[in-house]
Amino acid sequence: MLTAQAVKDHLPILRRYARALTGSQESGDSYVAAALEALTEDSSLIDQQTSVRVGMFRVFSKIWNSLEVNAAGKEPIDPRPADRHIGQIGAMPRQAFLLVSLEGFSEEDAAKILDISASRVRDLIDECGRELASQIATNILIIEDEALIAMDLQSLVENLGHEVKGIARTRGEAVALAKNKDLGLILADIQLADGSSGLDAVNDLLNTFEVPVIFITAYPERFLTGTRPEPAFLITKPYQPAMVSAVISQALFFDRKAHKSKSRAVG
Repeated sequence: MLTAQAVKDHLPILRRYARALTGSQESGDSYVAAALEALTEDSSLIDQQTSVRVGMFRVFSKIWNSLEVNAAGKEPIDPRPADRHIGQIGAMPRQAFLLVSLEGFSEEDAAKILDISASRVRDLIDECGRELASQIATNILIIEDEALIAMDLQSLVENLGHEVKGIARTRGEAVALAKNKDLGLILADIQLADGSSGLDAVNDLLNTFEVPVIFITAYPERFLTGTRPEPAFLITKPYQPAMVSAVISQALFFDRKAHKSKSRAVG
């Protein structure tokens, strides 16, 4: 049942999404206000089978997608780094990426919000991931003991516009390769060639600098039970290239947003 309290409870997260989507809180709030007005006039826009959270995002998305300027992907975007990158992505890929990556919706719920299929959501996230990764190009260290997988990952990230600064097979090699390197991301396996741990290798590196980490492993249980760094992301082998692309983009996007928030706090 839609109540004023239920709407109020979900309003902050809808405003956060609107801010990320449009690039400014003022612009985002204008769309949120339009969505609330529509719900006030007709509460049946959220049916009994839909959660209030999904329903509110669905109403907001229908309003935002109904405007020609947004459908064309030309909504003015705040020129600060993290928002500028996401703002250059097309409207539908941008929405799918933010709904799943930022707001934590399942692909199925994101599909309901955008009124498309779940498979289409996956395609849009992949498209956004590739576009965003190419815009936020960075230097990457790969920690992987299987040569074919390491080569595949290197080809994948270089096709996205990143530069691989080295490939390490052991904990010691990772530490040595990272010295004097300007790294922006680490891709790491957990089980390494000499029996050492990718988790330990990454923690060694993060004692001297801070970057996001993506673990790509056939042993996800070791990630879940070990002492893992933050922020860290997990991909299970065998992986899909589209998943690696999307998670790289997600990691770099949130890393940029975190640095922007720190800069504001210092300023």
